[in-house]
Amino acid sequence: MTIPHILVVDDEPDIRVLIREILEDENYRVSIAENGAIARQVWQNDPPDLILLDIWIPDIDGISLLREWIQGRPKGAPVIMMSGHGTVETAVQATRLGAVDYIEKPLSMAKLLLTVEKALAVSHELASPSKIGECSTSPPEPVGKSLLMTKLREQARRMADDEAPILLIGEPGSGKNLFAQYLHAACPSKSKGPFTAINIASLKWESQDLELFGESLNHQDQPGILLERGSRGTVFLNGIEALSPASQRRLYGLINAAASRGMVTLEQRLPRLVAATSIDLRQLVDTGRFQEDLFYQLSVLPLPIPPLREHPEDIPELLNYFVNLLVEQEGYPYRHFSVAAQNRLRNYNWPGNVQELRNLVWRLLVIGGGTEIDLAEVEASLEPILITGTPLPIDLGLPLREAREQFERLYLEHKLRETGGNVGKAAKLVEMERTHLYRKLRALGIDAKQLGNQE
Repeated sequence: MTIPHILVVDDEPDIRVLIREILEDENYRVSIAENGAIARQVWQNDPPDLILLDIWIPDIDGISLLREWIQGRPKGAPVIMMSGHGTVETAVQATRLGAVDYIEKPLSMAKLLLTVEKALAVSHELASPSKIGECSTSPPEPVGKSLLMTKLREQARRMADDEAPILLIGEPGSGKNLFAQYLHAACPSKSKGPFTAINIASLKWESQDLELFGESLNHQDQPGILLERGSRGTVFLNGIEALSPASQRRLYGLINAAASRGMVTLEQRLPRLVAATSIDLRQLVDTGRFQEDLFYQLSVLPLPIPPLREHPEDIPELLNYFVNLLVEQEGYPYRHFSVAAQNRLRNYNWPGNVQELRNLVWRLLVIGGGTEIDLAEVEASLEPILITGTPLPIDLGLPLREAREQFERLYLEHKLRETGGNVGKAAKLVEMERTHLYRKLRALGIDAKQLGNQE
């Protein structure tokens, strides 16, 4: 498979380098250009599959460069515009000229990656026979043959045939995202198009309306995530309790407006909605922190996701599943768990649920050796991690902020050594958003590549 080539055109060195590092961690091939002249050279000599183009560059403005490329685009590379504060109207003009999307600065790297993936997917769809509307014959089933999981999958399949919103309720790490994908892939006749997952907690309150619902500028509607696809696909709103009061009212209004127009389903206004929460929304309603009417709208079809400790008989199958998945996706050497190791893990409480199990498997594949994972190795992995094997070399006489900085440096250096200096993998292990980890590493003066070379 050909690795997509992305050209980043921006006059700010820090932004160019940061975007390149993050995209390269996602296995993209990246070229950077600080001005239009260099960008044109890359365009001619090594045509990109996608272009990230800043509006303000020294020798030519991004709009003119966009117009130049759009009018003579022999390769058809899509363009995503990047704009700073106060240039949103210009970005809207860019989309009218042919840019596939635009993102505002300061950049949200989570949104950047989502926008890049979407642009490349659309480009691929345009170059390939359309498959929109076809159902998946093998949806990604949540793993487990226990009676509890069997009944849960059956219930999910029945719910997938309905268009009403579904509310997934479960502890952190219990697999709500996977069940949301399963509901989407079960593919009733109305559920077509992409699956889009949004972590509400990652959106600032003041930007939620723009991200989710869009806005109108110069009489040009710029739809947000919930409105841009019409009836296509599924939108998964994870952490629904983090919706701001304004966004709660807006979402309630959209759902209510669809029903008030006599529609049997939401398909003419919204994509399929699946929401998720790890807390009791009823308590938030009682304290006035969540809109009661919206609570009832979202919980028409509640689906409780059980914690892993309630179906431990599925653990051996989950271990095998994650080993095979990580070996296939990440290229790690195959290892299997001994019977004694599996039995120990069946009797572990799993406070972090399936996500904790996956991280444990990942860690054992990254740092372990040999073909078998035995009981001793599992016991060591379940113990609190001692970075040095002895009490941490932290000066306890320091103020809390400085002591915490020492711990963070030791902890993150340890994780980077585990992953060979790969920041993307380390971010997954520490369950930290990649952009935040990059900033933390820079603030602490940690060189990820140097730590990777020490192994």
